[in-house]
Amino acid sequence: MGFLIVIIFFGLLIGFLGVFIFKNILSPKKLDAVPRLIKQGKTQNAIKITKQLLQKDPKNYYGHYLLGKAYIKENKNELALMEYKTVNENALFGNEINELAFRKEYSQLLLKYNQQNEALKHFLLLTKLEPTCADNFFQVGKIYEAQNRYDIALGFMQKAAAIDKKHAKAHAEIGLMLYRTKQFNEAKREIDLAIKLSPENYFSYYYLGKILKDAKDLNGAIKAFEKAQRDPEVKQKSIIEHGSCYMIANRFDNASLDFQRAIDLDKANSNPETLFARYFLAACYEKARKIDKAIEQWELIYKKNKGFRDVASKLTEYKDLQANDYLKDFLTCGNDEFAVICKNAAVKALNLQVLSCDSKKWGCQITGVNKGDDSWMSVRKQVVMLRFYRDPEAVEEPEIHESLDTMKSNNIVKGYLFSSSGFSVAAKRFADGRPVELIEKQKLEEVLSKAGA
Repeated sequence: MGFLIVIIFFGLLIGFLGVFIFKNILSPKKLDAVPRLIKQGKTQNAIKITKQLLQKDPKNYYGHYLLGKAYIKENKNELALMEYKTVNENALFGNEINELAFRKEYSQLLLKYNQQNEALKHFLLLTKLEPTCADNFFQVGKIYEAQNRYDIALGFMQKAAAIDKKHAKAHAEIGLMLYRTKQFNEAKREIDLAIKLSPENYFSYYYLGKILKDAKDLNGAIKAFEKAQRDPEVKQKSIIEHGSCYMIANRFDNASLDFQRAIDLDKANSNPETLFARYFLAACYEKARKIDKAIEQWELIYKKNKGFRDVASKLTEYKDLQANDYLKDFLTCGNDEFAVICKNAAVKALNLQVLSCDSKKWGCQITGVNKGDDSWMSVRKQVVMLRFYRDPEAVEEPEIHESLDTMKSNNIVKGYLFSSSGFSVAAKRFADGRPVELIEKQKLEEVLSKAGA
């Protein structure tokens, strides 16, 4: 019996010694080989060895760290993030795990998965651990900027630029924040410096284009946005801004090409900027009287985001096109045909004898006299003026002023202004009590239907 106890004792002792030897001699040797395997690109072997060791010793946080590094090499960043999170929550930093290197790697992983608040904590700690590294301050500034905390962001960007006067990206971001606060001269100075420091940093040209666009230097802005398109990060936004410059210059065909190109870049149709590209493309189609194509874009936007800008109201505004061919022709036909439609409305629906019919950039202007029946326009044998607007925007107050001036200079007693898009509040207020009547979409539809019957 005593002999059996001795055997059991020695058996247990050998077992404990085996575990001790594995954990403290064999295991570390195998783990020490992992960094070399990762460096050699043998990440699959590194992952296999580390996983085996962690199965036996799950509290080996150096092993978790190495496993995370191997996953990064394999582009399995989500798995790497889980391992790094375990290290961050449990490890004591020292000889095996360098805290500075770990926090730099971990903060970048957090940014990849949009965990900004957690990343911010680590970058702020890095500014203390490594206060002479400008990029730590730059990253803190970027996160605060993304959170719309511009005052704090600007301070960190300026600190980054002070540590490293040649930090082009910091100067570019400072320029952007100054631009947002409408300090355009100071913003341009920072952007110009960023470009001078790093001409190949095409990101800076995007902000330069924004500044030049606001300054009405469209040619300069177009050139800047063309250069900015070489940066993948702002390529789509630069193409959209490039197109918007053409829109401002009323070159809608060129603008449409840009907006379509921006849409085509987003194969997954997932970028927020794509909605803006579709919205502006629809505006170009609307200006060009290609209403069916505009509706197609609005419907795609509405499907993605029902509250995007005024898309819902645009779809409501144009839904009558499906049921009213007269209104559709009024909005989509060419200028010559439009003049004929307006003339028919004056003669057939309003019982006027037409004296003149002139095409205008906003639509058509007609003068005429009443034939003397009991129609709703009861001014007899006196010249009246009709204006038909089909611009997509509501008619504004200056148009009413100009209409009254035209009437006065031509001895016209009454004016009737028709608009498919309505009139602004200011326009209605100004027209009240004056010899001009504002006629909106519903009445316009009635007139067009009567003329076409």
